[in-house]
Amino acid sequence: MPTADVRVTVDSVVLTVQEDTLEVLLIKRKYEPFKTKWALPGGFLETSDKSLEDAVARELYEETNVSNVYLEQLYTFGDKGRDPRGRVVTVAYLALIRQEGFELRTSSEASGVAWWPVNALPELAFDHERIISYAHQRLKYKIEYSPAAFKLLPDKFTLRDLQMIYEGVLGKAIDNRNFRKKFLNTGVLQELEETTQESSFRPARLYSFSEEDFEKLPDRPVFVFS
Repeated sequence: MPTADVRVTVDSVVLTVQEDTLEVLLIKRKYEPFKTKWALPGGFLETSDKSLEDAVARELYEETNVSNVYLEQLYTFGDKGRDPRGRVVTVAYLALIRQEGFELRTSSEASGVAWWPVNALPELAFDHERIISYAHQRLKYKIEYSPAAFKLLPDKFTLRDLQMIYEGVLGKAIDNRNFRKKFLNTGVLQELEETTQESSFRPARLYSFSEEDFEKLPDRPVFVFS
């Protein structure tokens, strides 16, 4: 029995934490379907794309000007009715970045590009709200057992910077003493001889993190905060 054509798209869920708020990068659609609605950067797989990874990187750069970021495959979404243009399966990718260092720019395919708080999203196109929710939940798990949180930080950071990442992702306040004690006891942080100025009166110690050293630990630490 003949079947309708199934097309493939790629979408990128690019997340960052700004002032303890988890944000996602969205573009405003310029054309139908869902014209003027906000959506994840993405588009159809083209015959010139050598791989899905090439396709998602291409779409992200073309629509937002963000490039050279690590993208890992998140999940595949293919329910009927998710795209009014027909049966479309999308492969979603996750990226964790810092906002600074990227100059956002729209393309001919989008009329806008901006960061949006994950907990205050506009009305989205397709099933992109579901995709973002899935990515957020995955990130909550990842920061418990992996060094994912450090991808949202500069090379040198304060303990307060690190705590703000966890609070932004988890969406809740964390006890300051418990957080610092747990991280300092794991030995995953290297205390530097440098300090920064968090306020006019109190300097703050800077730390660094080595993913290579983290991978060598005999027992992986678990970063769970009730």
